Amino acid sequence: MTRLRLLLIAMLIWLMPHAALAQSKPPYWASIGAGKARMRTGPGQQFPVVWFYQRAGLPVKVVATYPSWRKVEDPDGTQGWMQANLISDTRTAIVVGDVRPMRDAPNEAARIAWRAAPGVVGKITECADGWCKFDVSGRIGFIATAHLWGVN
Repeated sequence: MTRLRLLLIAMLIWLMPHAALAQSKPPYWASIGAGKARMRTGPGQQFPVVWFYQRAGLPVKVVATYPSWRKVEDPDGTQGWMQANLISDTRTAIVVGDVRPMRDAPNEAARIAWRAAPGVVGKITECADGWCKFDVSGRIGFIATAHLWGVN
C-alpha cells in the first residue's frame, strides 16, 4: 500500500505544472514551452514526426486533448500532436502581414513606441477592445489584434 501511495504522489507532482492546461477545454491558446519539440501524426511516440520545432514561445492553438497529448495548430495552419509537457500556458502571439506599429496606448492615435516585423513573437497580456499589450524581449507596446496570430 505504501508503494501505491508513493506512486500516486509522484504522479500528482509530475502533473502539477500541467494542471492549468489539463483543465482547459479546446480550443485554447498556448505556446511551445520547450526549445525543441516534435509534432506527430498521432497522440503517441509510435507515430511519425511531421515537424520539429526549435522555437520556444511559438504560439499554438490547442484544438483537441488526449490524456498526455495535445493536438495543436501552428501559425502556418499545420496540425499535429505534441506531448502535453512540451506545451506552456504562457500566452504568446506572432506578428502577421507587414511591419506593425507597437503603440504606447491601445489606440491608433497613440505614439508608436516600436515596430514589429512579421514573424516576431512576443508575450501578450491585457487583450481588450481589439488591442493586446505585446512584450518582445522587454520592448512593450500595444498592437492591434488583427495583426497577431495567437488571439481571438
